[in-house]
Amino acid sequence: MSRTVLITSPHHFTQVLASSRIVVADFYADWCGPCKAIAPVYEQLSTQLSRPGTITFTKINTDTQKEIAQTYNITAMPTFMIFKAGRETKRIRGADAKALDAAVKQLAQEAGKADEDEGAAAGEAGASSGGVWMGAATPRNYVDVTDSVDKLGLDFLNLDGDKGDKRTIFDGSRPSALASGKAGAAAAGGKKDWIESDTDEQLMLFIPFQAALKLHSLHITSIPPSSADEEDDDGTPMRPKTLKLYTNRSHILGFDEADDVPATQEVAIQPSDWDSKTGTAKVELRFVKFQNISSLVVFVVDGDGDGEKVRVDRVRLVGETGEKRAMGKLEKIGDEQGE
Repeated sequence: MSRTVLITSPHHFTQVLASSRIVVADFYADWCGPCKAIAPVYEQLSTQLSRPGTITFTKINTDTQKEIAQTYNITAMPTFMIFKAGRETKRIRGADAKALDAAVKQLAQEAGKADEDEGAAAGEAGASSGGVWMGAATPRNYVDVTDSVDKLGLDFLNLDGDKGDKRTIFDGSRPSALASGKAGAAAAGGKKDWIESDTDEQLMLFIPFQAALKLHSLHITSIPPSSADEEDDDGTPMRPKTLKLYTNRSHILGFDEADDVPATQEVAIQPSDWDSKTGTAKVELRFVKFQNISSLVVFVVDGDGDGEKVRVDRVRLVGETGEKRAMGKLEKIGDEQGE
């Protein structure tokens, strides 16, 4: 039985990239002669070297998965791409069996060596960099890119002005609620270092960046107090539940406008997603849709509970800096359609 994974959607490919250390992708078309010629070689490599969670071989039909082909600027077929930790490391254009065999086997050897120090690598990935508090471990080979946020350009709607400043949720310090053990406690100097919505549970956050980013995930920390700890009469705030994410907007969206604009991704945070120790949920993004991001709008649609407000203590962004890829015209190497 074949071990090769046939990719059925952009989200499916994102899941595979996130679940396997190394991913080999064969971009092909049914009408492409060279694609058919090299297919047995690719399948043999897949049979020999596939290892769950470590090396995954995939096939992507460029006719049915045009969005993925455009995202990775596939301009000729067959094209083979090799990803490590979700990032492209090598690209082979054409039916070059020798080059494909050498590249894949070299990666298999590297994967075996990486297994020997997996524990140490995982420890490094989960560690905070430069004293920055993350709330959750970063995936392998991705980093905290929150310092790319243009804090002067931040724009939030329905923000309670009596709580913390909007810039505070991007602070690299440990939330005061965790440091003090009391969610309603302010940080040193009496300043509240979290934000809450104002008149209802919805929040709209416009987050511009100083450089183009490739976003892998968001770490959202929310530490609502218990009713006994709540210091005011506004009721206990809730954690965010439903998020709608919009990319590359030039300005903040109005609440009514957001209902008419298709979201890049919609996320439902489940109660089990919140870490019991840090109050942080990791929001996984469809990586192929967050490749060249100059701004992000986060629409908190509702909260998890019956309260009237939501609370956010920290937001950290995980990914890498990146540049926009030019979209090219599909063509094939060494064959003409219909031949």
